[in-house]
This record gives sequence, structure tokens and C-alpha cells, in this order.
Amino acid sequence: MGKIILAKTAGFCFGVDNAVKLAFRTLIESPDNTYTLGEIIHNRQVLERLGNEGIKVIQSPSQLEGSEHVVIRAHGIGEDVYKELINRNAVIHDATCPYVKRIHNLVRQKYADRCTIIIVGDKNHPEVIGINGWCENKAYVVSSTEEVEALPDFPNCVCVFAQTTMKPEKYDEIYEFIKKKFAITMKFDTICSATEKRQREAREISGTVDMMIVIGGSNSSNTQKLYEICSENCPLTYKIETVAELPPLDIKNINTIGITAGASTPDWVIKEVIETMEEIMNKQENEMSFKEAFEESEVNSLRAGEVVKGRIIGYNTSEVFVDLGYKADGTISMEEFLDDPDFDPEKDLKEGDEILAYIIKVNDGEGNVSLSKKRVDLILGMEEIEEAFNEKKPLEAVVKEVVNGGVVASYKGIRVFIPASQVSDRFVKDLNEFLNKKVKFEILEMSKNKRRVVGSCKSVLEKEKAEKLEEFWNNVEVGKEYTGTVKSLTNFGAFVDLGAVDGLVHISELSWKKINKPSEVLKVGQEVTVKILGFDKEKQKVSLGYKKPEDNPWYNIEQKYSVGDVVEGKIIRLVPFGAFVELEEGVEGLVHISQISNVHLAKPDEVLSVGQVVKMKVLEVNPELKKISLSIREVEPIDPERSSDDSAEAKQDDTPTTHVEEMKTTIADIIKE
Repeated sequence: MGKIILAKTAGFCFGVDNAVKLAFRTLIESPDNTYTLGEIIHNRQVLERLGNEGIKVIQSPSQLEGSEHVVIRAHGIGEDVYKELINRNAVIHDATCPYVKRIHNLVRQKYADRCTIIIVGDKNHPEVIGINGWCENKAYVVSSTEEVEALPDFPNCVCVFAQTTMKPEKYDEIYEFIKKKFAITMKFDTICSATEKRQREAREISGTVDMMIVIGGSNSSNTQKLYEICSENCPLTYKIETVAELPPLDIKNINTIGITAGASTPDWVIKEVIETMEEIMNKQENEMSFKEAFEESEVNSLRAGEVVKGRIIGYNTSEVFVDLGYKADGTISMEEFLDDPDFDPEKDLKEGDEILAYIIKVNDGEGNVSLSKKRVDLILGMEEIEEAFNEKKPLEAVVKEVVNGGVVASYKGIRVFIPASQVSDRFVKDLNEFLNKKVKFEILEMSKNKRRVVGSCKSVLEKEKAEKLEEFWNNVEVGKEYTGTVKSLTNFGAFVDLGAVDGLVHISELSWKKINKPSEVLKVGQEVTVKILGFDKEKQKVSLGYKKPEDNPWYNIEQKYSVGDVVEGKIIRLVPFGAFVELEEGVEGLVHISQISNVHLAKPDEVLSVGQVVKMKVLEVNPELKKISLSIREVEPIDPERSSDDSAEAKQDDTPTTHVEEMKTTIADIIKE
């Protein structure tokens, strides 16, 4: 009696399914102006169907004229290609697989940290080319231990990434060579978990069947790896792209046939292969079709309309499989899980997790029990809404629609209307900014028949702000540091949002240097660390400091300038009793008139001029008073007669200025200096 075993992971993976669906949706939106950058997936049948519908394939953004709709394939692209698409005003529809996108982010981050990037994979594969584009195409791509040996020595940290479809055993083998060759290495497990499951299942099935069929595109990397795995366990393994490529088969002595498919293989291709194999097997006496094998299961103890508890045993792009403790497994459509924007199948569909489901049909026509998660959610959701209404407890849901007068959020399938005045605690000009985003709300009212539920986000936000405000005033103290966001800038300072209150950083507290306006230091939206300088709870005022002690040019000044050091500086100001010299930006010292020359001077400008660079000895350093006393005389005493020509020339250039300064100098000015 023959039997067909179909891998549950066969066919489109999550990323490929998303890419194909996005391509068709974009085609509906722009039927005459939709392109894909490269082949969206490695499957000729899908590409032909897209082409027949009107989608065109380009290989480079340079082929665009502007304003075209461009779908980025699941393999992803490099950062420079993104920028080129933007520069050409393309409308980008990004279908990059989330697993590949994660590698892009990691590679960019580690490359920015000055790490050397090594990618284990096929250098000609579009996924690898795209990953390399996030480190300025400076990654080293290897696919064997021999290529690792040929790599040069790297002085910095080496970060290793894998192509998502790489066989885990191969990746581990190559990484061991990399680890031996380089002193500091970091390994990132970037093989797609769906790929690992697909390969693991192929290995398990191929080890138990008499013949194995692997379906997938001829240039599909993950299909080729499935074929290699199956061939190791089952000598009679065939790789085909469509049913037409099935070779003549003599299956008289074959009892079990396994079927799996690559991530780019559509369901209809798999179905054609199964139906063909069933027809061949039906010719054998006492055989049983694939469908009949499933219908042999006894499920009479289950009844439609019941809520049952099961355990998740796996999933593919279209269904989630549930073990109900019976001979037949239950199936839930993947669509029922996709309403949540934060849904991640890797985190939320773990094997072994319990799940409640509603029985729709005991036999869905293929021997499985058809289940619904949404119907259970609807029952439980209404109970939770009633409880939240009675206890004034906030709930969280996703905004699904923008309607007249407000928005509609879906809480476990139940529509909750939130009026525009209750969407936020601030005025909202365009409610579309909340579309497909999660919001917290309280139930304001419910109709008796429970058909109308009204919620408020505003009340939740106001309560949260009140709690944060109380917590802030209970814990605030002078000197405590906070992280906030610059909210606005004025001529006299910057207002910083601390989460509960706004504080003011006066312009004098923004920098140790003199600035004309706060925008020279900060910008709106910038995240900053500030320190509490003072506060008034009754007036709800908070004074903040931004400048740091270590940025003060006088910070640890005694470590830079010691008594007896010979230093160089520029004269910036002359006064009757001496000269002020700039040693560095923000640090000035005074050369008293008695420390300029060995002879008596009536005034400093007899021998010195503004802008002149001089050498001096440090006589005294007083950090508290910000005072440094200097002496020119002890290094290079200036002779009035020897410098008369230079002084005369300087005086000639500066006569008006010097004269005005002399005329305006008062005793008070001298004391102040």
C-alpha cells in the first residue's frame, strides 16, 4: 500500500509569500507602472504569471525614468541601491524578507564599529550581494574552508554572517576555520529558522521513504540545498521545477514517497505534483490515494462549534498546524494571526505552545480539522471588554480604520470606536497617523446589546501623565541627571521634555563658550542628558543645566599649566596695568606691566600690541578664581628701544582704537579687570 508524505514546510516561506502578495497588490494600485528590481523570487512559473499581469523586471535603477512603483524582492538590496531609487523618485514597495533585513542592520552596525565583515555564502547570490551593500561592498565572501585560508590577516574584530539558506552544518564547519585563523571573531546565527526547519524536515522524511521528490526553481539556492540533503538519505531523489519534469517512474516496489519544495515554489505547482503522483499510485492494486490516507483518521469524537485546546506543532505560510490529541491534526489559517502588526511567527508560534481554537469543520475535505482562532478571540475579547469597562482597566488594540469623527480599533475582532476628541491628549490634524498602530484605551460606554463599544485614549494618556508627574516630583532633586528631548528653542534657552514635565536650559547653561543663540548647540528633537539645577513644585518650573564640568576650559587647568612652565599665547587685550593673553580658547592669563620688561614702562602698548604672540613663564595658577599670572620678563624681556620700530608701526595702525580705549578707561574698569 503506497503512501505520500508531504512536508508541512513545503512551498512559499513567509518572506517569499509576502513578496509575491505585495507584487500583486502593487500591480492593482499601479497596473501600468509597476516594476520589480530583479526577479522577485527564483520561480519561473510565478515570474511568468506576474509578467502576464503586466509587471516588468528591471536589473538596475538606471532603467527608471522617475515615479515608477518598484517592488524590492525578498532577497533585499544594498544601501546604495536604495539611495539611487530614492534619487530617481521611485515609489518603493519593500518586500525584503525580515530575516534578511535583520542581517542588513547587523552588518551596517558592525561595519560602523570598524569590524571586518565575512559573509559565508554564494558571492553571486542576490541576497549576499544585497548584504554586502550595507558595508560599502567591503565584506569578504567565502563558501569553503579553502577560501578562508586564502583570506589576509585582519587586525580588528571579525564578524561572521551566513546567507539565510546556508546549511547549518556547513556554516559551523567554515566558522571553525575562521575562528582558528583570526584572534577575535563574532558569529551571528543568521540562517533563517524557517530554512532550518525545512531542511530538518527534509532530512527526517528522506530518511524514511523509498523515493523523494524536491520541487523548486532550477536557480533556487534553498531548493538545491534541499536536494543535496535528501540525496544523502535517499538515493532515489529527483529535483524538478514542474510536474512536466517528472521522469518515467516504476513505483511497483515503492511504498512511500516523500515530497518537499523550496521556499519559492507556489502551492499550485506542489498540488499538480501530488495529484500526478496519486494518479500513478492509483494504478497499483490495493493502493490508497494521499487524500484517502488522511480520511482514514477517526475524528468522530470532535464536533463543530466546540472550543478545544491543542498544541502548536508547526506552520507554513498559509496554515498553522495544531495537535488536538487525536489522529487528525487541526489547521488554522495564517491570515487569522496577521491582524497584529507585531506578530512574529518565530516568537508567537513556538512548537509545544498551547492554543485555544474553535472547531469549524471536523473534516475539511483533506482529513484535517478546520479551526478558527478568531472566533475564540471574539468570545474571550467581549468578556475582557466587559471586565475592562467595569474596572476602568486600559486595553490595547490596533487602529484598523479612519472614519468620520474618529477611528475604529479592533480588539480581538471586536470593533471599538474612538472619537477624534478622544484619540489623543493633543490636537490631531490627520487621524491617519494612527492607522495600523497600537493604541491604549479605556472603555467609555457599551450598548446593552454590546454592538457598540466606545473607547478613549485621551483618558489613559492623562492618567499616565499624572502618574509620571507625581513620580517626578516625588523623586526630583538638585544634581540628578535626566535624559530628555529638546522640545523647542527660544532666544533665551531650550525647553527639554523630561517625560513628565518640561524644563528650561538657560542659554548661559548650554555652553562654556559664548553663544549667540541656542541653535548653535542644540536642535529640536535631539536627545540630551541634563542636570537639575533648581525646581519649584508649586510653579511647576524646572531649571536645567546642559554644559558639563569636563567641557569647561578651566577644568583641571592646573594639570595643563604649572608654575615655572614656559608657554605661548596671543595678546588679546591691553589695559593700563598689563596685558591679557589667550593661552587657548576660553583660557586667559594676565601679564602684569611689571612682568613685561626689565625697564620701567608707562603703559604696555609701548612694547606690545594686540594680536602679538609672546612666550611667557607661568607664575601662579588659581583655578577657583580662574586666574593665571604670567611673566614675559623672565623668558624674553622686551627692550623698549629695541622694539621701538615695531611698536611705532603697531601704534600707527592702532592709534584710533588705543586712544579711544584710553579715553574710556575708568578706575572702575581697572578694578573690574
